[in-house]
Amino acid sequence: MQLLSLLGPVDVIEPFVEYVVLALVLLNMGTRWLAYRNYSKQATDDDRETLDRWIPHELSNVLLVLGSFYFLTTHHHAGIVLSSLVLGLFITDFFEVEARSVEMRRGVPLDKPKGALAASFVVFLYVAYLSLFTFIKPFWSAVV
Repeated sequence: MQLLSLLGPVDVIEPFVEYVVLALVLLNMGTRWLAYRNYSKQATDDDRETLDRWIPHELSNVLLVLGSFYFLTTHHHAGIVLSSLVLGLFITDFFEVEARSVEMRRGVPLDKPKGALAASFVVFLYVAYLSLFTFIKPFWSAVV
């Protein structure tokens, strides 16, 4: 039987898609931290009324969503769960930036993006479970 090549040259990463998504999640977590630093710097500027979204973080969000959708084409059940978590993270991140803008307009200190941090940690735990379970499997099989 001939394998279906859904996305052509992109299907080369199919054996490593879990690790690619794990790298994208870690990249997204790093850019979230850098974006918060950027928002804090913008908040100290007195003539601003709203925060500008940090483009590298927005690109990492889009790449993470696309990566989770690609993972959905290779592993259906885990892909649906991961895509749901990533879309929740995307929506949470959108509203966290809006909340920081409101805080800046009110003149209060910026809070950390707690909701987006919690959502990204849940996504990280799930992707780490999917990608690193092969290393834990012998120990897990001995226990269960």
